[in-house]
Amino acid sequence: MTHNSIDTAVTRFLEEEGVDFRLLHHSKPAKTIEEAAQERGVDPKQLVKSILLKDMAGFHILACVPGPNAVDPKKVRELFGCRRMTCADASDVEKITGLVIGTVAPLGLKRPLPIIFDHQIEQHTKVNISSGDRMAGLELATDDLVILCDPMFGDITRD
Repeated sequence: MTHNSIDTAVTRFLEEEGVDFRLLHHSKPAKTIEEAAQERGVDPKQLVKSILLKDMAGFHILACVPGPNAVDPKKVRELFGCRRMTCADASDVEKITGLVIGTVAPLGLKRPLPIIFDHQIEQHTKVNISSGDRMAGLELATDDLVILCDPMFGDITRD
């Protein structure tokens, strides 16, 4: 277990679960996936981007794709049998996840949510997620992330 100098819901969850992770500090907050990958010294494809989606009835889903990819809400909607599905706005993201945009991870969420991973996430043995803080990311084994999230899998990236 790596010593942690950032205390967030995400890092606390990993520590409580006894999961090995590595904290990757940023010199400045990253505004893009490319900046985050550069700050962490990793391939952008190893980053897991977490996007909160909602349907017309207020049903929320956390969709996770490799960093450079975009979530296709239409594909997610079809997998869950929802009507229209869009990205949640900033106030919803914080209210539902407990995390602000740019710090959302599929762990340490304020409340349980259905989570869906794109299959491409499994292409790497280690992945990077947000630490819940703009000044660091976390690296952990892909298998650990999958076990902890217990996500549904599908093809959810834009073609």
